[in-house]
Amino acid sequence: MTQSRRLRDAGRQAASFDRIRQAHQTEMAEDYVELISDLIAVNGEARAVDLAERFGVSHATVNKTLARLQRDGLVVTRPYRSIFLTEDGESMAVESRRRHRIVLEFLRVIGVSAGTAESDAEGMEHHVSDETLAVFEEITSKGLGKS
Repeated sequence: MTQSRRLRDAGRQAASFDRIRQAHQTEMAEDYVELISDLIAVNGEARAVDLAERFGVSHATVNKTLARLQRDGLVVTRPYRSIFLTEDGESMAVESRRRHRIVLEFLRVIGVSAGTAESDAEGMEHHVSDETLAVFEEITSKGLGKS
């Protein structure tokens, strides 16, 4: 027996895919500025070698990404010096950290284990819409879900 399938409205589907493409484009930048901010807060500086180690990528990959972040006005780099966030970069780091916290808290409230929630939140924070994020935050503030 063949199940009848229906496609979503093409415009709505295109808009959904566009939102996902936009999220993918900012995902790496958000991860980098957040880690740079964390490294500065903990170590007093962020270095390319530290980023390469923590992301598990080559130094060349980090340098390429840092060049893009510098072009986008998120970081300032100088040869043989630490990496610094611009005001825009720090704002992005703060917002990314806030989104991560909300998703993580939501996953914990609904009963996801700590390790899995941390891992899942790392990817979800970049893709969840502001509307969904607001609902997550409302649910966690009310303490709904599993205990």
